[in-house]
Amino acid sequence: MKFGFTLPSYTWPGLDYEMTYRVTKDMARRAEALGYDSLTVWDHLLTAPGLYGGSWLDPLMVLSCAAGATETIPLGTNILVVPIRHPVLLAKELGTLDAMSGGRFFFGVGPGWNEPEFTSMGISMSERGRRTDEILDAVKLLLTEENVSFNGEFYQFEDVTIEPRPETYFPVWVAGGSRVPGPLSPDRPYMVKSVLKRIAKHADVFTCRASGSTEWVARDYQTVREYIAAEGRDPASLELAHVQAGYVVDTADSKKALSMQRAPMETIMGKNRDWDHLQGCYLVGSIDDIVEKLKFLESHGLQHVTIQPAGPEMDQLDLWMEKIIEPYFR
Repeated sequence: MKFGFTLPSYTWPGLDYEMTYRVTKDMARRAEALGYDSLTVWDHLLTAPGLYGGSWLDPLMVLSCAAGATETIPLGTNILVVPIRHPVLLAKELGTLDAMSGGRFFFGVGPGWNEPEFTSMGISMSERGRRTDEILDAVKLLLTEENVSFNGEFYQFEDVTIEPRPETYFPVWVAGGSRVPGPLSPDRPYMVKSVLKRIAKHADVFTCRASGSTEWVARDYQTVREYIAAEGRDPASLELAHVQAGYVVDTADSKKALSMQRAPMETIMGKNRDWDHLQGCYLVGSIDDIVEKLKFLESHGLQHVTIQPAGPEMDQLDLWMEKIIEPYFR
């Protein structure tokens, strides 16, 4: 199983350049040196209280910074909220990032769920799925062809040529998954049809998010496999990934670990969901507890997991690798 590291690009009050932004570059270098399989970033334009305690820096700018600090490690968005962006400008940004990183970029996308992000951009959230699908079509055309014209429901342009374009179009990771219901998000406790159709059409990798239980993630993988098989696509052509967050404490004592993890996890996730809920969704507990969750998902097909640390401490990189990844998954 491959392990990616999500850069701690959060924008909490009190985090300055030394505590976060320089650490982000140092973490990118360290992750590459330790042998992580990818670097990723999270994306929210605004604070998203339905799931999180704060917001994040602009993801493409952070990846540009990480690209300049590294040489070989793949870099991706996990998960870029595409419907609040324009496909022509987005294609230019992605083509540039891919070129500046030497072709290391992968394109992780999702439709978003935080309504203020849409209204602040003059977009109806009811359009998010259709805009996402249209943008995926438009960006691929713009980055694989010249003199592109497009006449969609939301976006129209004539004779547009974007340069640079990648020699080979980058992998597309499509996100979705069941979410525990709550008043601050419209998403459902099951895989919705529009997401399944998007995966079948566009995805090289399906990224299941971590806003349900571990069992729900396994169930979502099975749902996706069955759907794309029914659509005539070989399930083996789709890789399975999981976006996660956690905080490693070097102890075999679950109670002790949870007591130490609660503060950092509630800082990143906020307190709109109770502590029991967070324990069910994310990678917390003792080393053995975390390994057990990951082994369960691996047994159900998980091939990639990307981990957002719940704090900007450099030692989280080493703890994940030394205590979990190397002894149990390498």
